[in-house]
Amino acid sequence: MQKGGHVYIMTNAHRTVLYTGMTSDLVGRTDQHKTHFYKNSFTARYNIEFLVYYEHHGHITDVIIREKKVKKLSRSRKIELINSMNPDWKDLWDEIS
Repeated sequence: MQKGGHVYIMTNAHRTVLYTGMTSDLVGRTDQHKTHFYKNSFTARYNIEFLVYYEHHGHITDVIIREKKVKKLSRSRKIELINSMNPDWKDLWDEIS
């Protein structure tokens, strides 16, 4: 049986940097970003700590395909995607944890 997962977008406090990722454990992965678990990572270097968008897919292959598509989107299209789910760009951590 295949396990699903999430495609997500995170940002920094000033909303100037967007990071797109995928995971089978959204809570755990978001926590890693928030706590800078990987000290030399892109997300730690740019203080990416706010989950502003996520979507669930039932199969990991769908997650991989969708993440690749989202990563290729322009910044303005990513902003549209975020605004469609989270127009106030609030941190969705409390919603998922």
